[in-house]
Amino acid sequence: MNRVIPVILCGGAGTRLWPLSRKNFPKPFLKVGAESLIAQTVRRAAAVAKAADSSDVLLVSNESYQFLLQDECMPVLQSEGGNMALHQLLEPQGRNTAPAIALAAQWAQARYPGENPVLLVLPADHLINPVAEFVRVAQQAVAAARKGWLTCFGITPSTPETGFGYIQQGAPVDEINGAFAVQRFVEKPKLELAMEYLASGQYVWNGGMFALRASDLLQALENNEPSVASQANAVWASAKESKNAKASGSVFTFNKDEFAKLPDISIDYAVMEKASNVAVVAASFQWSDIGSWAALAEQCTPDTQGNTVQQEGAGQLISIDSNNTHVRLGHRAVATLGVENLLIVDTPDALLVADKSRHQDVKRVVETLKAQGSELVNVHPTAHRPWGTYTVLEDSAGYKIKRIEVKPGASLSLQMHHHRSEHWIVVSGTAEVTNGEHVFLVRKNESTYIPAGNKHRLVNPGVLNLVMIEVQSGDYLEEDDIVRFDDVYGRA
Repeated sequence: MNRVIPVILCGGAGTRLWPLSRKNFPKPFLKVGAESLIAQTVRRAAAVAKAADSSDVLLVSNESYQFLLQDECMPVLQSEGGNMALHQLLEPQGRNTAPAIALAAQWAQARYPGENPVLLVLPADHLINPVAEFVRVAQQAVAAARKGWLTCFGITPSTPETGFGYIQQGAPVDEINGAFAVQRFVEKPKLELAMEYLASGQYVWNGGMFALRASDLLQALENNEPSVASQANAVWASAKESKNAKASGSVFTFNKDEFAKLPDISIDYAVMEKASNVAVVAASFQWSDIGSWAALAEQCTPDTQGNTVQQEGAGQLISIDSNNTHVRLGHRAVATLGVENLLIVDTPDALLVADKSRHQDVKRVVETLKAQGSELVNVHPTAHRPWGTYTVLEDSAGYKIKRIEVKPGASLSLQMHHHRSEHWIVVSGTAEVTNGEHVFLVRKNESTYIPAGNKHRLVNPGVLNLVMIEVQSGDYLEEDDIVRFDDVYGRA
């Protein structure tokens, strides 16, 4: 029986959830409830894998998310038990879903030669409940895939939604309960047509999830988009493997020049809308692609005036005579007085205030900021690194102040700056500091000074997080003023 390998695609810009979602911290990493969307996806994937006696989860993402994904996903797999292994394919740039899934199929065949695994392809940023119902539908899709069907997940529609593509169900698939041949795919329809689809009972939303055998997917690409198939072969031939430092899995990187030659095309256009062996299973679980702030607001419980609040920090909401308004709180107090139908999203460096009816237009704000060359579309004040995080507290001419948090046992690179000196003050924990030729400990309430031009390194030798304040001073304080001499994360 074909082994099942969940493949989680961690792509997309998430521009409609700005300012919370940004290029360097996109939608999959946003928390909805107690866990991030990617953590919830990994938990569902692990449930399917365990039910099928499989032990692999494969992530396909941009290379810049390598360590952030490990931090999010490994605790989930460890909590699920079963000796699950986390593997990563790291893309130097996004080339859409068809190349990503093709490389996942190449990886699966290389890891399990002769077995022809079933790939369970899942977006990283969907919200699905309950998990047990998802597992049941996934098992139906896997059963169809084992019979040679390229199987889509269809979501049973509850409203005449115009923001999703639709799939028309055809004849039932023999021997597979709940599976139907796909009659056709339909682009996002006008409202009148969406109402007809809903009334007919023959159409489901395209959920963007798939189950397919590796060989069937690669053959379908050969038949329908041979340019993707041939270039995916070339890219896979360039793959370099390293061990995942935090898990019993592997990390693969690819030649950037070869990768750039991959056609930018979705799996829907490349295969699903062209192949003849495409099936769909209809799902009735609760599903949202969290494609806008309105969708995120729907996950919150409204008060008697229809207001919802998403609490992300210690901030306080004061709501007076306000109706149908969604507020995302950070660390500041937000007061609403006599307002209606608003989206208010508070973050440390950007505030979004929008009419709820314009929730799909938030991406226009991002486009405007991009045109201005603003970094607000790319980075948060808090940046994530393999060793922990840093938060810019103040950035002014001649100086910058950061809060740095280093994970237990983690180490920054041995590095040097040409244009800035640094003062380090330990707030909690103990730091092992290399400063020039000297190595010493700096404890809570102690400090040290790093002159410009000195080789230096920061290590957390303890079992608790190290927290410190860094004050930089100099004429040039950008992140590219760094020379790395040694780095445990391969960045030197």
